[in-house]
Amino acid sequence: MQPISEIYGELDKQAKRVVITMHQKPDADALGSSLGLYHLLTRLGHDVTVISPTNWARFLSWMPGADRVLDFEGMQDKALAVLRQTDWIFCLDFNTLSRTKRMAPVIEGLDCVKVLIDHHEEPQADRFTYGVSDPSKSSTSEMVYDFIIHSGHGDLINEAIAECLYAGVMADTGSFRFPVTTAAVHRMVADLKDRGLRHWLVHEYIYDNFLENRLRFMGHVLLNRMEVFYEYNAALIAIPKSDLLRFEIQTGDTEGLVNYPLSIQGIRLAGLVIDRDEERKWSFRSKGSFDTNTFARRYFNGGGHYNASGGRSADSLTQTVAQFKKALQENITALQTEYPIPLTNEQV
Repeated sequence: MQPISEIYGELDKQAKRVVITMHQKPDADALGSSLGLYHLLTRLGHDVTVISPTNWARFLSWMPGADRVLDFEGMQDKALAVLRQTDWIFCLDFNTLSRTKRMAPVIEGLDCVKVLIDHHEEPQADRFTYGVSDPSKSSTSEMVYDFIIHSGHGDLINEAIAECLYAGVMADTGSFRFPVTTAAVHRMVADLKDRGLRHWLVHEYIYDNFLENRLRFMGHVLLNRMEVFYEYNAALIAIPKSDLLRFEIQTGDTEGLVNYPLSIQGIRLAGLVIDRDEERKWSFRSKGSFDTNTFARRYFNGGGHYNASGGRSADSLTQTVAQFKKALQENITALQTEYPIPLTNEQV
């Protein structure tokens, strides 16, 4: 994989047919970074199509350009026709082709330039012509912003680009509270603000845009489906499929739920497992020095970032919960290790 800077000079040349794609069930960062790049390349005169491997959360549909995104599963014939004609394909916010689900073999077989922009560890670098992979970055949206600036096109950032990229970086930093929120992230936001970004509207679109049933579902889950293991400084939320059906839960309605147990004093690891039709889907979040990426890879066929990862299991919900509890026992030393909390001014 050659450095992504090698394509900077090509952006202003002959118009190309471009596809932008992302991981399945895209979140705010995946969709936001893709649409931010879409608006840039469109302004540069390229013929651009965004294709999502699957559907996405309805609370993300406000993003400028979301109405033009193709759902590969729901519009496969149209998506395949576009893919077969593309000159470039940009792959955003995933490190392995398997994360694009049924699109993976299609992308693998394309005879075109493949470009990776991603912040997950251990990318399949040999599958891409050009790219950048930087796990130290807060989000793929931040990386797309860097791509725009470093390629000399900062003057093209308009309201649509700013809103999409801000949504992605806001979501992946936990509204700027996670350790990955570097000074560069704040400088990016300041620049977007100078260009006219109305950040409060994006926040409302992302966090205040759900149906009543989701709030009732969350109350039910926190009351009835959460276990706290103080001896391991860990907590677990296990959601059976019956709960999803009862509350009519749709894609995206469980977003952020895994973070709630971390608000409990002393809890360093939170796990969320959801009983889906084909498999059990895991999300892990941690505070301090507990590495969820290694944990997810070792026990649940997953991975991601140091403090935020995902996984999956073909076992039943009962079996995969038992595996989680066994994993806690095997990691008790790491989970019980205290991490430093800065003193407040009053404590100094």
